[in-house]
Amino acid sequence: MAAFRHPLPYNRGMRSRDVCILGGSGFVGTHLCSSLTRSGHRVTVLTRSVERAKALRVLPALKLVACDVHDEQQLAAAMSGHDAVINLVGILNESGRNGAGFRHIHSALARKVVAACRGNRIDRLLHMSGLNADPDNGPSHYLRSKGEAERIVREEGGPDFKWTIFQPSVIFGSGDSFINRFVTLLRAMPLWMPLARPDSRLSPVWIEDVVVAMLRSLEDDDTIGESYQLCGPDVFTLKQIVCFIRDELRLKRTIVGLPDWLSRLQATVMDFVPGKPFSTDNYRSLTVDSVCSVNGFVRLGIEPHAMRAIVPRYLGLEGGRSRYALFRRRARR
Repeated sequence: MAAFRHPLPYNRGMRSRDVCILGGSGFVGTHLCSSLTRSGHRVTVLTRSVERAKALRVLPALKLVACDVHDEQQLAAAMSGHDAVINLVGILNESGRNGAGFRHIHSALARKVVAACRGNRIDRLLHMSGLNADPDNGPSHYLRSKGEAERIVREEGGPDFKWTIFQPSVIFGSGDSFINRFVTLLRAMPLWMPLARPDSRLSPVWIEDVVVAMLRSLEDDDTIGESYQLCGPDVFTLKQIVCFIRDELRLKRTIVGLPDWLSRLQATVMDFVPGKPFSTDNYRSLTVDSVCSVNGFVRLGIEPHAMRAIVPRYLGLEGGRSRYALFRRRARR
């Protein structure tokens, strides 16, 4: 599989920073770590399991540190000595159904990160949120807890705290869980596939565009105190996205859009399926369109790439070792 690099050049003249990343071994984190190290930054990834994040070791100037980021003392000690912190930690589903898991991972951790930044006199924080995050009116636990985390970052860091918040629509790219989840489902369905919330509107955004936005924000003081909605150039319904994937895979599958009552029923049943491939909380998140009101890429001077141009280059090619191979190519090893 070819490595996909963003056509916009990274600024080799930028000041090298010591960057601490939470969630660095996830989908967004692995792409961001690769770009940060290629840009000359020194990166520390905090992870509960160094073994699970070992693929990152091939990247130069990157250090893995075993740390329970939910332990305030461990977190503060691990963050010490860094110039900037990037919090990418997030979940799409919780083990329960009352929102406690979301609040623990999103809002409670955000409060601990801000406190650790203040204790270590680290004044630069990049925080990954989500489009439609709203602490008061979000329709799902996911969106409300993401909104609560944003409010904590904005209000609890103090007047001199230099934060930037990113609110992407659904992110796609090599190693993603969005496009590739539908690849798996489509291949598993012999004739037809039931699809909940088929008319939900999304504006999928390429991971490399998101990474460039974060790199620019790290160096541009004009982004301090700003929130950026990040969307691709096109808006699709969920059914259009799944049909696009089906056609690219050359599969003969009928996509059956479920009415809303049946979508809710499917979500309720899936709440009890191991791994929760679709949940009531996911259903609620899909009741609001994941579309930008003001696309932050325009403000950052970045032209986002279309899903239809990027996805065919990696669709169906994700192998078990693809992420490791990607890192080795980027590290030139």
